[in-house]
Amino acid sequence: MTTTSPAYNAADSTPTGRPRVVIVGSGFGGLFAAKALRNAAVDLTVIAKTGHHLFQPLLYQVATGILSEGEIAPATREVLRHQKNARVVLGEVVDIDVDARTVTSTILGRTTVYPYDELIVAAGAGQSYFGNDHFAEFAPGMKSIDDALELRGRIFGAFELAELATDPAEVDRLMTFVVVGAGPTGVEMAGQIAELAHRTLRRDFRNIDPERARIILIDGASQVLPPFGPKLGEKARRHLNRMGIEVQLGALVTDLDADGLTVKDPDGQLRRISAATKVWAAGVQASPLGRLLADKTGAEIDRPGRITVQPDLTLPGHPEIHVVGDMANHPDKLPGVAQVAIQGGRYAADQIKRRIAGKQPRGPFRYGDKGNMATISRFSAVADIKGMKFEGFIAWVIWLVVHLFYIIGFKSRITTVLHWMVSFLGRGRSQRVATQQQVYGRLALEKLGPGFSASKTGGPKDHGDNPDEVNPDQQRDLVARRTA
Repeated sequence: MTTTSPAYNAADSTPTGRPRVVIVGSGFGGLFAAKALRNAAVDLTVIAKTGHHLFQPLLYQVATGILSEGEIAPATREVLRHQKNARVVLGEVVDIDVDARTVTSTILGRTTVYPYDELIVAAGAGQSYFGNDHFAEFAPGMKSIDDALELRGRIFGAFELAELATDPAEVDRLMTFVVVGAGPTGVEMAGQIAELAHRTLRRDFRNIDPERARIILIDGASQVLPPFGPKLGEKARRHLNRMGIEVQLGALVTDLDADGLTVKDPDGQLRRISAATKVWAAGVQASPLGRLLADKTGAEIDRPGRITVQPDLTLPGHPEIHVVGDMANHPDKLPGVAQVAIQGGRYAADQIKRRIAGKQPRGPFRYGDKGNMATISRFSAVADIKGMKFEGFIAWVIWLVVHLFYIIGFKSRITTVLHWMVSFLGRGRSQRVATQQQVYGRLALEKLGPGFSASKTGGPKDHGDNPDEVNPDQQRDLVARRTA
């Protein structure tokens, strides 16, 4: 059922007398909603905890040295700089008061409250470790630039450490890479690690042979790429095997630490895999804002934390609140893909424009499925587009064109094409820089506490007597836990 919103009260609006629209999140849903409102008579505020729009499907290429982070993460301010009715603010939303119609965000100890007449919540999803959040310290996910840069440091760093190791068992551990999750992200990541080892790095070391690297792809499902169907899934599995990737299906990860992981096979047997580098690409968890909104509105949430929305993407009793993308549990059980967020953001924006113009709202949101696609290696991919199945080079060309189309900015498209030429036509990688900061930075900030960052910007210092100090024992422990 589609609901209607009460009329706007100009006295409650901005000094311009226009309705206030607040968008939470700068991902696909949030950004495309903002752009769809560019000609609307509204005052728009986009709040996001990062200053960039992330093209998440290509994160694995940042992690494996093909692309730089800037090419897939343009500054949101730059993207919206010509949109006069929009402003972009940095902050993490910590509260939404649905009665007062305000959004509260905080950044580095600074708290700001933003009133709204219409709210679009598009805060996306993070990685799910299925109740084992301690795995994250040793197996980063693939949801953010921080994840990708940390993984780049871990992957390239593993080869560097293997070059120095003298114990054969330690060399084997360092040159074993495990990807957990055989969906599109996991398959693409495993494929690029294999190409990195077998092509890019094969002549770069003297004491080790990178081609001997062991790449393992693990999933609890019975096939690779479940959304693509059994036929394409089996073809993808065979291609991965030809690349030297060990595909282990029906296997569940029961434990994971710095040294490796424990896996439970379908027969119930437990076995240990010694591996320095682990990548987690299995499962997602919606933003905590879903639970917050559920508590405030009485809406239901499902197991992954998505909030149940009405067919028009609004919350029951709150037609002014629109939830799009990975946060929304729609009656049609939509997949968690970029196109759902893009179309949902545009739909919500159109509903707002109609309401402002006094027009009847559109009918329920209908997702137009444009298909699924995933690369396996250079010049090889699988694609399922409206029931038509493609594989090999044709599927790879389709994948390339579609992804290039959705990269934001002409300059980013050009540099992306150049880097693809270097990597796909040759054997090079343009972004091989890996630093200790990439690997240890995030954990170090967690250890230092929330007051540390604020102290560096003149913010409040109420999280410890001296947040700048970390004793030598803590420093050694931090490095040891990441490299053990």
